[in-house]
Amino acid sequence: MYLKHLSLTNFRNFARLDLDIPRRAILLVGSNAQGKTSLLEAVYFLAAFTSFQTHTDRQLINFVAAKENPAVARIVADYERGGKKHRIEVRIIQEAVGPLGQRARKEILLDGVKRSANDVIGQFNAALFIPQMSQVIEGAPDDRRRYLNLALAQVIPGYAKALGEYQQSLTQRNALLKLLSERGGDASQLDFWDQGLAQTGAQLIQWRIQSIHELERLAARTHLKLTRGKEVLRLAYDPAFDPMPRPTGQFTLRMDVPVDRSAMDVETVKQGFINALKKLRSEEISRGVTTIGPHRDEIRFLSNGIDLGDYGSRGQVRTTLLSLKLAEVAWMKEKTGEWPVILLDEVMAELDAERRTDLIEALAESEQSMLTTTDSHSFSPEFLDSSSLWRVQAGTVFAQEKQ
Repeated sequence: MYLKHLSLTNFRNFARLDLDIPRRAILLVGSNAQGKTSLLEAVYFLAAFTSFQTHTDRQLINFVAAKENPAVARIVADYERGGKKHRIEVRIIQEAVGPLGQRARKEILLDGVKRSANDVIGQFNAALFIPQMSQVIEGAPDDRRRYLNLALAQVIPGYAKALGEYQQSLTQRNALLKLLSERGGDASQLDFWDQGLAQTGAQLIQWRIQSIHELERLAARTHLKLTRGKEVLRLAYDPAFDPMPRPTGQFTLRMDVPVDRSAMDVETVKQGFINALKKLRSEEISRGVTTIGPHRDEIRFLSNGIDLGDYGSRGQVRTTLLSLKLAEVAWMKEKTGEWPVILLDEVMAELDAERRTDLIEALAESEQSMLTTTDSHSFSPEFLDSSSLWRVQAGTVFAQEKQ
């Protein structure tokens, strides 16, 4: 799978941009704040329908265009997947609500037909690697859940829809828990929301179990190579509701002890989830919030049994991130049969010479990649010869002559 053409209108600092995209590595060269990262952001938005820089879509609209009412930013991409040509168009529309308010909404078209984001996600795949992704390892559990959700939604049909339904059930259940806590009432009203939460939650848990197992297999292999056989990487999935039953009186296993949950079927997980919610009902009513479920899942990264989020060195974190992202690319190819477009923002500056070489070798296997840099001299002459060099300057992009 690869991009053929990209068009931007009023997106970030690009008032208008039309690019034919070559089927190879593309190196975007330019000073800071010229639009390199925004170009990657636009491509990634086609895959995830969310930004990796902001949670507010309205910030993606060009600041000059945003003064209009309504204001519209557009991303249009022609791409080829499985030998077939497709087009995705995303419109981010900012419009007035009431006398003073504003809202931003998205319109998404696939091959000219308006569709929901949940229906289109996964049609175009992209794998993103940015320096601030160290938060996936060192940050809060929410950072790891977000990473996992964005990756799985691109590969697993129905994941995004199930996640949305789970969040809706969770919101309704929490509202009822708060009402029961403040005013009292019949606790059996929770039965309906327990069923809905467990139905979608069990499916999410099973998908996560399987996907983390597959990613771990690929990441551990890459990590062993990158560390020259010195470190063994493990991805430890710690679900807030653990479907794996424990013998009575047994303490919770340490995180560095592997647990195989792959044999659990959805119905078993669902029934266990419902039972757990019933056992916790009094406590949750008292607290006014749902305390277990995929919204509180955790995943940790361990190297030779050491939790890298707590004790990993900067070098170990970088190597693990590289292993994880290369595994994600291979996993997407394995699951979909198509290479994702690989997006790397100033990554070379974060890696030593050996890791740069390892990354360049991995990129050579993919169909298309886009990399940003302020200095092309950090790349080998061989890579520069095989790639396209584009200069990005003040919201414009043009081919740069190779030295």
